[in-house]
Amino acid sequence: MNRGDYLKLESINKVHEGKFITRYDITYRTGNDNVKVYEMISRNKDISGKDELKNNNVDAVVIIMHSKDGEKVLLNREFRMAADEWVYNFPAGLIEQGETIEQAAVRELKEETGLDIVEITDVIGESYSAIGFSNEKNECVVGVAEGIICDSDSEYEEIKAAWYTKDEVRKLLKENIFAARSQAYCYLWSMN
Repeated sequence: MNRGDYLKLESINKVHEGKFITRYDITYRTGNDNVKVYEMISRNKDISGKDELKNNNVDAVVIIMHSKDGEKVLLNREFRMAADEWVYNFPAGLIEQGETIEQAAVRELKEETGLDIVEITDVIGESYSAIGFSNEKNECVVGVAEGIICDSDSEYEEIKAAWYTKDEVRKLLKENIFAARSQAYCYLWSMN
């Protein structure tokens, strides 16, 4: 039996609508006729059925930039309020209404780091940001950036961007906290 056949969606209830995210309780019935209530958050303020749970929109862009010579990767050291600590992560941000993924990447990179994208080498397909509790989706833009690093232009974000070599990344991975997607990419990149 397919697991998706085993769990039957019974209801979706909005618990709280915030400025950026909305919290829902999703009720499933198991094949053993047990009820499971699952808590989740979404960028969608009006989820009412299965189709909206799957989220057909890309909400955010993750920006994976390398130096022109390919010897360094760009990372943000960012104070994340939800964890109350500094975390290493790739530049990222929400896609604004009417923006393409590429346009959002250019804007977000400039806002967070002051750098300019000079080449996009790939756009990696959709992925979930934090599938354990959210249906938020993102796409990763991979490329080359250059310019002079500046502080973020947002008063709500504490971001310190810098370029790192493979040796520096390996050391950071052993001694610092990372966001999971950035940690996985940086590990693989630094080992090549």
